[in-house]
Amino acid sequence: MQRIMLKSKIHRAKVTDDNLDYEGSITIDEEIMEAAGILPFEQVQIYNLTNGNRFETYVVKGKRGSGVICSNGAAAHQASKDDLVIIASYGLLDEEEFRSHHPKLIYVDEENRIIKATSGD
Repeated sequence: MQRIMLKSKIHRAKVTDDNLDYEGSITIDEEIMEAAGILPFEQVQIYNLTNGNRFETYVVKGKRGSGVICSNGAAAHQASKDDLVIIASYGLLDEEEFRSHHPKLIYVDEENRIIKATSGD
């Protein structure tokens, strides 16, 4: 049996900008992406703590160390500048994998600097 499991989470990131004129996606600081194990163009789910919106999109790599979390295109209607969001990625794991799996949990401060990274155990 395979199960969809949380692969990684960026917890309480602050949206630094929103750009309606972009074709779509969410831009994430490359350093944060790497810590979370998220690749460019990977699907993510966004949970907006500020307004309750939940949506899916894909990731675009942002400038390393910039702290950028920018909702683009239609996503800019779901998450605006200064909103707090959780960004989650999931993976499909078989039974052997999910029994030993621990997601990467990335915690950031109000400037989206990594303050804690765990492997969810």
